[in-house]
Amino acid sequence: MVFSSLIFLNYFLPGVLIAYFLAPSRLKNTVLLLASYLFYAWGAPKILPLLFISSLVDYFASKQFARVSSESESGPSAAKNSWQKYCFYFALLTNVFSLLYFKYANFFVGELSNLLEASGSGAIAWSAVALPIGISFFTFQKISYLVDVWQDRAQPPKSFLQYALFVACFPQLIAGPIVRFHDISKQLDSREHNLDNIFQGGYRFIIGLAKKVLIANPLALVNYNIDGLDINTLPCDYAWFGIICYSMQIYFDFSGYSDMAIGLGQIFGFKFPENFNHPYISKNITEFWRRWHMTLSEWMKLYLYIPLGGNRVSALRVYCNLWIVFLLSGLWHGAAWNFLAWGAFHGFFLIMDKLFWLRISKRLPSLINITLTFVVVLFGWVLFRANSLDQAIAYMSRLLAFNSFAEVHTWYLWGDMLTNRTTCMFVLALFMSFYPAFIRSNREA
Repeated sequence: MVFSSLIFLNYFLPGVLIAYFLAPSRLKNTVLLLASYLFYAWGAPKILPLLFISSLVDYFASKQFARVSSESESGPSAAKNSWQKYCFYFALLTNVFSLLYFKYANFFVGELSNLLEASGSGAIAWSAVALPIGISFFTFQKISYLVDVWQDRAQPPKSFLQYALFVACFPQLIAGPIVRFHDISKQLDSREHNLDNIFQGGYRFIIGLAKKVLIANPLALVNYNIDGLDINTLPCDYAWFGIICYSMQIYFDFSGYSDMAIGLGQIFGFKFPENFNHPYISKNITEFWRRWHMTLSEWMKLYLYIPLGGNRVSALRVYCNLWIVFLLSGLWHGAAWNFLAWGAFHGFFLIMDKLFWLRISKRLPSLINITLTFVVVLFGWVLFRANSLDQAIAYMSRLLAFNSFAEVHTWYLWGDMLTNRTTCMFVLALFMSFYPAFIRSNREA
């Protein structure tokens, strides 16, 4: 069930809102948790027990290793005993191995099977593992909870009900934003419900729905039409138009879902973190990752980059840490070589930023910086959307085949690519993506 589906808009959401606001305060979390489990079971009923049991493991394990923070004054984790360490690592590894199995087992077994076949051995007999919806998002939330409690940055909630709701709350369960327990722990216990939150949340939800339905979906149709053409003879202008459409599609699709999640959360009294901040006006890749999928970037920084040493180590180690973080970020997005290449691609340009580009770009006009960064991001999106590395390389070659622009007599083909509606949405998407840059430039002038 997705937020833009008729069954969600016409039946599920109205029913949940009625039940939630009619319920007394002490039962509101229960109603929302049951609704969230129903929402998840609609798309993955067989995985729901895993979500529930793993939440139980997290909660009761955290109760064990969180006791030190209230019993000892010697500092975070200073007096942790062997049992508490066992509970922490057991819960942490349970989440990590669960993510590895469900998301990456098919990929690794498939690659091993291909390698064995190439060497003359037989292929591995393997039944494909179904990928649970939203497992990347809720697993990262669960890991952040365990680490924060272990390091005494957070305390376990008063009841398992509150923790289960933190993990499964349907507005941000399947597509984020990634929420840290520390940010909403007080809201799980008590939150404010008023007309202002309801109207503002409803408005934010409608904005997100419009981004998804009115902009992202029509542009997805353009990409579908371009994908139907022979990539080896694709004119250069078609290739550029296609990847720009895709950049708009993925931004308005993903940011639209984030807006809908934030809006729904506000209706129910929650304040979820922002996830996007006009990423295409970034002047370098470093800034891009401060604006794109901000909750993932923050998670990677706090729970991966800093533990690896962050900026406190040698320059070479910093560059290695950046690459490790973005290789894993690529794999987090999908279990395929093209996602790994996409992560390595962004890691490379982040290292270039630190080596010299941030200094050079300060002397260039904002328009040039934004244009260059957007072009780099576009080439990254080629890797992200491709079905294979070979296909990505072939598409990139068409982007650079400047002698293959569509001839005058073939321009009528654009009518198959663009209707009046998609043309309007394409122009609107460009305007909404880039207009803040002009506003900021005028203010700076």
